[in-house]
Amino acid sequence: MSPSDARTPTAESLFFAPAGIESRRAADIVADALVGCDDGELFLEALRHESIGLDDGVVKTASYGSGYGFGLRAVAGETTGYAHAEGFEAASLARAAASVATVRQGRGGSLALPPPPTNRRLYGDFDPVEEQAFADKVDILKGIDTYARGRDAAVRQVMASLAASWQAVAVLRADGSLAFDVRPLVRLNVSVMMERNGRRETGSFGCGGRESYDRFITPDAWRAAVDEAIRQAEVNLESIDAPAGEMTVVLGPGWPGILLHEAIGHGLEGDFNRKGTSAFSGRVGERVAAAGVTVVDDGTLPGRRGSLSIDDEGTPSSRTVLIEDGVLTGYMQDRLNARLMGTVSTGNGRRESHAHCPLPRMTNTIMLAGPHDPGEILAGVKSGLYAVNFGGGQVDITSGKFVFSASEAYLIENGRIGAPVKGATLIGNGPDVLTRVSAIGNDLALDHGVGTCGKDGQGVPVGVGQPTLRLDGLTVGGTRV
Repeated sequence: MSPSDARTPTAESLFFAPAGIESRRAADIVADALVGCDDGELFLEALRHESIGLDDGVVKTASYGSGYGFGLRAVAGETTGYAHAEGFEAASLARAAASVATVRQGRGGSLALPPPPTNRRLYGDFDPVEEQAFADKVDILKGIDTYARGRDAAVRQVMASLAASWQAVAVLRADGSLAFDVRPLVRLNVSVMMERNGRRETGSFGCGGRESYDRFITPDAWRAAVDEAIRQAEVNLESIDAPAGEMTVVLGPGWPGILLHEAIGHGLEGDFNRKGTSAFSGRVGERVAAAGVTVVDDGTLPGRRGSLSIDDEGTPSSRTVLIEDGVLTGYMQDRLNARLMGTVSTGNGRRESHAHCPLPRMTNTIMLAGPHDPGEILAGVKSGLYAVNFGGGQVDITSGKFVFSASEAYLIENGRIGAPVKGATLIGNGPDVLTRVSAIGNDLALDHGVGTCGKDGQGVPVGVGQPTLRLDGLTVGGTRV
């Protein structure tokens, strides 16, 4: 079976009617499976996705896929039983129910109350996968290639891609309560390689969000993306080897918030703290950061890549204050970890697909703005590093130790931005780095909509954001001999 193509989809039209089963009957099957359990739900998913990649004027990759299936979960204490299948019909649901029911093993728990039905739509009701013809998307990518090569004779290679997905989810509980959401997602990426005087460097730019392609595929929009990719490549062509040592580091606004996400955000997820494996475990109410540092996880921002009307357990998204004025105030929670920790879900229960159990995950993780002018922050640094873009990194959740490589960074010399550098890595400890914040800019910015977070083999879209930050005494790894 496949989901209905109704223009205004509902849980009934997408899932229950094609399966020939009423939602009330499905809820009865779920209820029988969850007798004696503490929690559980039926998660239904319909998915369409596409990706088109152009390399040097030629379409090198093009994919289209669709999926349709369910996952049934039973939770007893800390133990989870989970069964999933492609498609959805009464017989497969009954088999899944018989399988997950074994998790209760004679327990006499009582089911937790369902989430409150207070969610509001944070994005439009449309399908970005189907809204543009394939040929039109190819023409846009070819236009990007032509423009980039005409923009600068040093351009040697151009890669561009468009990607979109349409996901509909329904969460049905034993009492018959039903939460439903339709989630669009799009992304545009441009990468260029340039060569001057025998030296080759690359630059890239990506943008996207939970909206239609419209804002990203206008000529002004994709030309701006190409211009930014070329600017980054030109900066890298002029870069010198980065110095190494302990120094003052100034982080630019926006995407550098990925360091906050990785080095600090994961350590504030409920499962790590319940198990005592996070550097922040048991520290609610303690000062964990410099005064003025306030960090929130906000899944309620309209159209943002990490936003959700409901999470994958049916809980409405929320704005969760994690650190307020330097003091740890709470963690991001799904239902299981919240129950075991004696608190409530914050709407952070997320899963990659119907084949996965939900986990506490970030949505849009942001450090709020402070009082300082960014120019004054830079002017106050005699010598240091200004990092405005990041590539990959590694983090140890237990210790908080991290290593991040800066894809765009500059020397700071006597309060001014100096030469661009390459090969700079930031090395530190998440909880410690928060205490090294000595100035917070008033220029809060969000990323352009490209983040994907991995955890336990599951990837989900996320967002980050921060203002300009000054960090004192951070270790920088460099390539200067």
